[in-house]
Amino acid sequence: MFAHAIGFDDAPFAHGWRGDVPVIGTVYARTTLHGVVSGRVRRDGRNSTAELARLVNRSPEHLQLILLQGIALAGFNVVDLHALHAQTGLPVLVVARRAPDLPRIREALLTRVPGGARKWALIEAAGPMEPCGPVFVQRAGLSHSQALQALRTFTVTGNVPEPLRAAHLIAGGVTRGHSAGQRA
Repeated sequence: MFAHAIGFDDAPFAHGWRGDVPVIGTVYARTTLHGVVSGRVRRDGRNSTAELARLVNRSPEHLQLILLQGIALAGFNVVDLHALHAQTGLPVLVVARRAPDLPRIREALLTRVPGGARKWALIEAAGPMEPCGPVFVQRAGLSHSQALQALRTFTVTGNVPEPLRAAHLIAGGVTRGHSAGQRA
């Protein structure tokens, strides 16, 4: 079903950093890396959806799926899954190793993050994280069974699909000078 995907992850950043954070996207055909794109999103900002749509829309036309490692980049720059799906015409699959602590996230957003109520609304609109194979997912534009098939297609090492694993490793390597010791 899905043979071509792009996976995004953000680069590591210092706790007190307040500027832009690099975002890396890796383009895959099944389990083979075919390209890398990069952009920047604002720490705790609100430009992640627009930046990811820009990067996807300038990528190869044969893309069939967008993968995200979590619904937020650069702290709490929350991606609007349904808007990203609409702006690119591609299904969006968020992958997480474990279910998030939603009460803690809600509290942080509503008490410490500018625009937190809007960001919390985006998380709620994305729907609950649901078990899917060995991971948890949120999705826009694809069914649970399609999500499971996509995970099977793109996962080789561990439980995280290769486009996300590679984006994570590249983002760490570019930012820190190495990727060793990071959990992908």
